[in-house]
Amino acid sequence: MTTAVVVQARLDSTRLPGKSLLPLGGKPLILRVMEALKGIWADRYVLACPHDCAGAFGPLAAQAGFDLLAGSKEDVLSRYSLAVRGFGIDRLIRATGDNPFVFVDAANTINQEALARKADYAGYSGLPYGAGVESVAAQALLRAEAEASLPAEREHVCPYLYTHPELFLLHRPLAPLVWQDPAVRISIDSPADYRRAAALFQALADTGGPVSQGEPIIAAYRRLFKPLTGELP
Repeated sequence: MTTAVVVQARLDSTRLPGKSLLPLGGKPLILRVMEALKGIWADRYVLACPHDCAGAFGPLAAQAGFDLLAGSKEDVLSRYSLAVRGFGIDRLIRATGDNPFVFVDAANTINQEALARKADYAGYSGLPYGAGVESVAAQALLRAEAEASLPAEREHVCPYLYTHPELFLLHRPLAPLVWQDPAVRISIDSPADYRRAAALFQALADTGGPVSQGEPIIAAYRRLFKPLTGELP
């Protein structure tokens, strides 16, 4: 069985244009994301982007040890299905290119739980915003591609699966307490998110600790930022 981490990314974010190439700790954001995702157990790693981003992302994907796949800009579900077919994937771990602090330990755990339960879809609830991934059986994803018709289902990839429990075997447990904190926001969607991420990355780097394990990330965030607002004290 082939398991692949597939991360989606683009350049034309409306709130933070070109964010994938903004520097984080001296490297482009998308490269930092891919470096973190390499900590997830998988047989291969794929960066899935729109056609108009392939030139910018290609060298960075190669540097990180990722295959590059270009597909539709708006129909992200079809982009993932293209990866499944093109690379012979049996199970994919879906990640997004605006999450440089993904909890790799949580990702490995939820994927193992998905495999043990033979779940079509698995993902933790209760994680900080930007910390999680989704584990999806390839055949379930291909069925979603064939049947999903709503724009949100095509753009966000997995809604058709988790909104149809009558069709798919779902595993959506509450995350272990050690990884829970609703006040922590570590995705990068806006200039404020980017400034916060830069401060958090530097704080983690200064301690020499991992930047992709849940407990150190939560602890550093709590030290740096005010609860709920995410602002520096």
